[in-house]
Amino acid sequence: MDGKLVSQILREKMKSRVEELAKRDIKPGLAVILVGDDAASQVYVRNKVAACQAIGVHSRVYRLAADTPEQKVLEELKLLNNDSEINGILVQLPLPKHIDEDKILETISPEKDVDGFHKINVGAMVIGRARFYPCTPHGVMKLLEYYGIAIEGRHAVVVGRSNIVGKPMALMLLEKGATVSICNSKTPDLASFTRQADIVVVAVGKSKVLSGDMIKPGATVIDVGINRLPDGSLTGDVDFESVREVAGFLTPVPGGVGPMTITMLLENTIRSSEMV
Repeated sequence: MDGKLVSQILREKMKSRVEELAKRDIKPGLAVILVGDDAASQVYVRNKVAACQAIGVHSRVYRLAADTPEQKVLEELKLLNNDSEINGILVQLPLPKHIDEDKILETISPEKDVDGFHKINVGAMVIGRARFYPCTPHGVMKLLEYYGIAIEGRHAVVVGRSNIVGKPMALMLLEKGATVSICNSKTPDLASFTRQADIVVVAVGKSKVLSGDMIKPGATVIDVGINRLPDGSLTGDVDFESVREVAGFLTPVPGGVGPMTITMLLENTIRSSEMV
């Protein structure tokens, strides 16, 4: 399953939506706050800015030192909440330990919470009225849609329980009519669950959690993990070589879910501007 290809197709459609907004004198705007100098975060932010530029979305990056007081970050967020040129606000995680992540995320206006992490948006998703879906699980759903993977009536197993991926992923699959099992690092005999699944989504942040003998033939396997090995190479949570021999569909790492996450960030930002 080629996340790069699907992202390109979706972003071309987004360009047309941005052009339509321009006719109404609306230019979607995304603000990104980056606190500290985490190397991975720097790369993610750079990729997000480039993606914005490519489809005509305005972006601003606020780079703050690692020792920036929490109150300063909160003040920046409040200004952005009231900035008419900004439709989406994203705070790059992780944050330095002296900053309360929950307090930061809850300060972002729900109308501009394009990551979908605010408790109001999470609650709306739970009852099936989401304003914004979290970007990574939303990207997974778009991949399944593009490749024509049936969800309704199928058994989906989500391995991982994070607020960013695991929990919203399970809710989104449930909303589409799947029977959903949620597993995690404490699940005994994980394979007894994954061997039953038509769709397996793995998001635990540990390499080779899922191997080919743990899935049934023809299953769709979505690898959300990204791990850096001692030799510097990247790998997902899935043992790609063994799983590819059994799965019907499989996402690679890199090039699978990653590009889709950024694409859904663009989708949410444009959607926010269309609500103006």
